[in-house]
Formats: sequence, structure tokens, C-alpha cells
Amino acid sequence: MKVALSTIGTFHSFDLARELHRDQHLAAIYTGYPRFKLQAEGLPADHIKCFPWVHGAYMAFPYRDRLGERLVRQWEYLARASLDRYVAARIRGCDVFVGLSSSALLTGRKVQRRGGRYVCDRGSSHIRMQDALLREEHERWGVAYTGIDPRIIAREEAEYAAADCITVPSSFNVRSFVQSGVSASKIRRLPYGVNLERFHPTSQPDAQRFDVLFAGGMSLRKGVPYLLQAYKALEHPRKSLTFAGAPSPDLIALMRERGLWPEDAVVLGHVPQPALKDLMSRSHVMVLPSIEEGLALVQAQAMACGCPVIGTVHTGAEDLFVDGEHGFVVPIRQPHALTDKMQWLADHPQERIAMSHKALAHVRQAGGWREYGDQAKRIYQGLLS
Repeated sequence: MKVALSTIGTFHSFDLARELHRDQHLAAIYTGYPRFKLQAEGLPADHIKCFPWVHGAYMAFPYRDRLGERLVRQWEYLARASLDRYVAARIRGCDVFVGLSSSALLTGRKVQRRGGRYVCDRGSSHIRMQDALLREEHERWGVAYTGIDPRIIAREEAEYAAADCITVPSSFNVRSFVQSGVSASKIRRLPYGVNLERFHPTSQPDAQRFDVLFAGGMSLRKGVPYLLQAYKALEHPRKSLTFAGAPSPDLIALMRERGLWPEDAVVLGHVPQPALKDLMSRSHVMVLPSIEEGLALVQAQAMACGCPVIGTVHTGAEDLFVDGEHGFVVPIRQPHALTDKMQWLADHPQERIAMSHKALAHVRQAGGWREYGDQAKRIYQGLLS
């Protein structure tokens, strides 16, 4: 079996490519990234096919925030459409083509005409449900939202219809497709792995404190306002809230206007993985209150550092751990539920330590990216047989 992959960036596609290459199943991986950014990906150069002229130029352009929304959308759409045309013109013999959604329609159809199978790799919920959830969230907070580009929605839905199967990383994602009218028989849940060599405990939390961590880009999509509401209600004499990931000055300003931004909040910006594992190891809990996700890898990374997680049902948390044993799973948009779980962890330090140990043991049994690759191969072989 030979498998070709296509991705606009890197994402989980290169993790999958490494697992396929390990078992000599990788035909090639096509990407919109420039080759110099891929030197550490651990794949032979002749297996990586780069088309960086549109997406790579977009990522490198230093003044994207000055382009205006219309031009940005046009550039992003052209990046996906042009990558698809590039791959379709050059793809050679493969039994299975796995294309990251919104940039693989022409290629998928071409592989099917040659007798191969086309897998649409969608890393999140159904695009119409994603758009609806984000629209609702922006309306709740009075923030303008223009929506996902209708051309991208049309491309994605055409890919869903054309593909032999659609892989998604979480049960929430599966439900979103079924609720949007896609047959459950066409969908395969394929949860991501975690690099257990990079994430492991390096220290212990301070027993006299209660330190809350948020890891990820700061946005309404990630549910930041609900975390702020929950943290404000949390009672502890030495509590802290730290944000690790891309900050949003606009969101911080909005939260200050609403009286929700805690003045003791620490915003670190991007944190490299070696420093992130130290931060996770020192934190008493990581909270991810996302409104919409695929499967947030930071949750498994935190667990691998012995940090319990509170995640919403839309983060993929239910696929990572057992609620109440390795962490907590709560509904979206319910700050009181977040406060209750944080307060319980703060008030029961010995139980929190026990949960930390259970989370660490549980994620170590998950198999990491190798298990992800093995599951993917079983899906592809099932399509061929």
C-alpha cells in the first residue's frame, strides 16, 4: 500500500507521514511550506514535495494585518486552490490519497479516477457547524464576525461528498458531521497522538499555591471569556492564571471593558516546547474551555507532564481521558462548571495529586503517534479491501 498526503502547512500530517514512512507506505507528502522549514521533520527530502509560492509567501509577508480582510481571504483561498492544482498535476502512483480539507478536491477526484481511494482529513468539526458556533460566540460578545469564506465552505462540502471516507480526530467532530447530514458510515474517528519524548514531568506544583494554565492561541473560539469568569470566582489566597500562546490585544481590551480581565494574569506569548513542559509540570491544572476544536493536543501534553486537565466536550477531552478520574469534561459556555472543578482541585490537594498520577499513567498507555499511524493504516487498508 502506498499513501500520498497533502497539507497546506505541517499540522499532524507530518506526524502521519513519519509513521507511514517507517513502514514503507509513504509515497510522498505535498505541502505549501518551503523546504527550509521542514528540515527537522525527519523525512527523506525526495519524499517531500513543496509548493511554497502562494502559502509560503503569505506566511512570510510581514504586513498581513495591513492587507484588509478581503485581500487576506483571497490570498488564503488561492493558497489552497493552487496547492490542490499543483498536487493534482504531479501526483503519481498511490493507492490512497489523504488530503487535508479545503485543499484536496481536484487531487482526490483524480486519484479516484485512477482506481485509488480518497480520504478527506478534516481536523475539526463540520465546517458549517464550526462557522455557526463561531458566529454565535461573536454575537454573544458583540464582536464583528464575517464568517468563513463561502468558497472554502463550498470546497469542503464538495470534498466531504467526493471522499471515500472522512477522518476526524474526536467524537465531537463525528457528531458534528452526522448532525450536518453526513452518513456516519463515511466517518472515521482518528485521534491524534502525543510526543511522550518531549513531554514529561520536570518538577512539582507549589503546594502553597494554585496555578491555573491556559495553553493555546487567545481567542473567543478557545473560550477565554469563560475561563476568566471562572477564575474570578475561584477562591484561593495564592492563585494565578497564566496564558501560554499567541496573545490577542483586542480580546484583552474587550475583557478589560467587561471587567473580566484579572490584573494578576500573566501573558507569556509563544512558549517553546521545552519551557512549556516545565510550565505544565508546575501548574496545578490546565483549563481549555474551547467552543470549537478538533482534538487539542495540549491536553495530552499537559497530562504527560502530570497536569490534570479541565476541557469542554468540544476539545476532544472525552476521547483522551475518563471524566472525574484523569481530569474533568464540562459543557461549553458554563463558567460555573469550570469554577466548580477548579475549586474542587484547589480544596482537595491530595486528590489532585492522585489525579495527576492517574493522568500521567493513562496518557503513557495511549501509544503516542505510533498508535495514530497504526490506526490510520487500518482505515486505509479497510478502504482498499
